[in-house]
Amino acid sequence: MINQEYRALGSSPSIIRELFMYGLKQAEKVGPENVFDFSLGNPSIPAPDEVTDSLREILETEDPVQVHGYSSAAGFQETREAVAADLRRRFGLDTQAEEIFMTCGAAPALISVIKALTAEKGSEILVLAPFFPEYRPFIESNGAKCVVVPAFPPCFGINPAAIEPFLTAKSQAIIVNSPNNPSGAVYSEADLLALADLLRRKSAEYGHPLYIIADEPYRELVYDGTEVPFIPSLYENTVVCYSWSKSLSLPGERIGYVYVPSFAADSRDLFQAVAGAARIMGHVCPPTLIQKAVARCVRERPDLAAYDENRRLLYDALTGMGYECVKPEGAFYLFVKVPDGDAGAFSERAKTEHNLLVVPADGFGSPGWMRLAYCVSRQTIVNSLPAFRAMIEECPE
Repeated sequence: MINQEYRALGSSPSIIRELFMYGLKQAEKVGPENVFDFSLGNPSIPAPDEVTDSLREILETEDPVQVHGYSSAAGFQETREAVAADLRRRFGLDTQAEEIFMTCGAAPALISVIKALTAEKGSEILVLAPFFPEYRPFIESNGAKCVVVPAFPPCFGINPAAIEPFLTAKSQAIIVNSPNNPSGAVYSEADLLALADLLRRKSAEYGHPLYIIADEPYRELVYDGTEVPFIPSLYENTVVCYSWSKSLSLPGERIGYVYVPSFAADSRDLFQAVAGAARIMGHVCPPTLIQKAVARCVRERPDLAAYDENRRLLYDALTGMGYECVKPEGAFYLFVKVPDGDAGAFSERAKTEHNLLVVPADGFGSPGWMRLAYCVSRQTIVNSLPAFRAMIEECPE
């Protein structure tokens, strides 16, 4: 008997992937310079030279058997120690290697933590709209309920007072993604502290800890001197899920980690549950070569000049045309209000009439908005502007 829930997921790819695949096919027909693909958050700047150099040196100098062999389930000790040392240096916490569990990217990290925290069917995990659409299947595939807290335009920040009505005794955690995909918003320290106070109060009321799952693949992608608060420094019951996909332009290498601070409630049991969840999924012993490379490169940071130029160019151009946009503080997405309010129809018309690929934000929990991934070439943005102008001029008043 086939699992119909999984069959439905497998036969219905995300709108992001559908647009991306459409763009590849159209590029073959009309030329890539005539397709304006803002669908996929695929880094367009290369990995730092230090990463490539480290990979080359590892391959040339280390024992091939070791380079291509298994690590321990939680990852190489040297890699975990390097990550812990970097967190200590940057954020002032006494992070140790034993609190780090290496993963095959952020998605397995998130799923492992969600599995670890949803012991009972009907457990609830809160997500803040707008949110990465895959949170929903990550949560619901474990028998939990995905509780969506509505968005707060125009800034798309956190409103702790509005979150409180969505918390119940079945709540286990809230996912906090900052810098945010898709809005580019960075949640302020004041709002996160208010959220922490709310969660402490509700934890005492319910008689069990409420956790923050901090999803942080965009932590280093910020602009104009914006600071990203490190949530474990503000709220003790925080578990961090991280990936180097964006910060080092390594999405295809699938490497990240879970950080379970020792001061979090039931931290040792939680860490072991994360390890057990990864074991069930088969996501243990992350890729050896890239583990060794990130151990050497944890201090490397991306050169954001190209993204920042794209951010300013696209934001200024679209707002100048009359679009309402959230000016992103981080990540590499521009969140744009659809002029006539129908994001699905706008996206379809843009695709078929202009080869302009934009993602409707209905699946992100924000109908009437669209996401543009500006991790593209500057020329793509320049060439796309007539299409954006035509689209807004064609929208009814």
